[in-house]
Amino acid sequence: MINDAEKYMQMALNLAKRGIGSVEPNPAVGAVIIKANQIIGTGWHKKFGDPHAEINALEDCKSLAVNPRGATMYVTLEPCSHEGKTGPCTQALIEAGIAKIFIATKDPSEHANGKGIEQLKEAGIEVQTGICENQAKLLNAPFFKFNTTGKTWVTLKWAQTIDGSVADKSKSDTHRWISNSACRREVHKLRRRCQAILVGINTVIADDPLLTARPSRGTKATRIVLDSFLRIPPNSKLLKTAKQNPVIIYASKAALETKSWLIEKINKAGGEVVTYPDTYGGSNLHFLFDELCKRGITHLLVEGGPTVLTSFLKEDLADEVYVYIASKIYGNHSSLNISEPMMHLSRYVDLKHVNTKNFSGDIRIAGFTEKALKELLYRENFSHLKVGAAQ
Repeated sequence: MINDAEKYMQMALNLAKRGIGSVEPNPAVGAVIIKANQIIGTGWHKKFGDPHAEINALEDCKSLAVNPRGATMYVTLEPCSHEGKTGPCTQALIEAGIAKIFIATKDPSEHANGKGIEQLKEAGIEVQTGICENQAKLLNAPFFKFNTTGKTWVTLKWAQTIDGSVADKSKSDTHRWISNSACRREVHKLRRRCQAILVGINTVIADDPLLTARPSRGTKATRIVLDSFLRIPPNSKLLKTAKQNPVIIYASKAALETKSWLIEKINKAGGEVVTYPDTYGGSNLHFLFDELCKRGITHLLVEGGPTVLTSFLKEDLADEVYVYIASKIYGNHSSLNISEPMMHLSRYVDLKHVNTKNFSGDIRIAGFTEKALKELLYRENFSHLKVGAAQ
């Protein structure tokens, strides 16, 4: 049976979800303030650079003309104790007279990592951690992975029909989109969470995508193209918008030698060409992955075709999978099927804590890979955990 502490922390977690897609690369955080068994303030981090959840919850108390002195706060992440884009939350909580704080999990960032908790304790505030800890970590999985391992979180996403088609051979406007508009709105929300979006060159040639989140809400993810032989069209939408939204093209050294004219056009458009080394300890994807980590990319969204998606699964680089299944069957009208390259996977990919959602008849399935949960939660056996896929 759920106790009061878990109940209020669940409320804080639900509040935190409201910030997803607007606060990244910062974590989404929620807070609830309780006094005399009554909720007197709630808040969440609404936008990158704006006041944090704790400050918004205290402001909510003011708007209700309630004094938070002596109250208890439930917050999904350790309050900050450093001066950043906003002032330290710990000082505000101390000055407000909060008596007790339940914290779901520590902030693993170098500037935090328990410092805020210690500051609160030194001020005489009672602090308890670990309530709904795993849920709090999974809610901000990319943030936690990057700050504990230095590695980029990788989400694979694709849309398919019931029979596995990811493209219509007719290329007609009627079948331009596989999933419906409700699914596509969620995909834009997913794009807003990421610092980079990746596709293969075949997707660029076939669809000429922008790979931007609409509306952007101020975030501009780096667009990445895997293009070994430098076949990107100079008039593609990606290059036309490269000065507004960064574009990086990964190519072979052979292409660098034979396509100097195209590289000049790419550079002039504002794009960047990065070449794979002649020899590398792993595959080209591992080189790419290491590059993203060095560039501080917290979250990569892979929206490529079946071959690119399968490659990330083969190399065990995927942390999370989003599949949108449209209520359609293409049959022999299909020009590309997701199952064909995936049939060559040498092992099972068993998703954990799968979450499904209905979008007006289309279904979204989302889940974590086993590798991701082991890295994130540092557990060998996590089957008993009651957590859900990040929303």
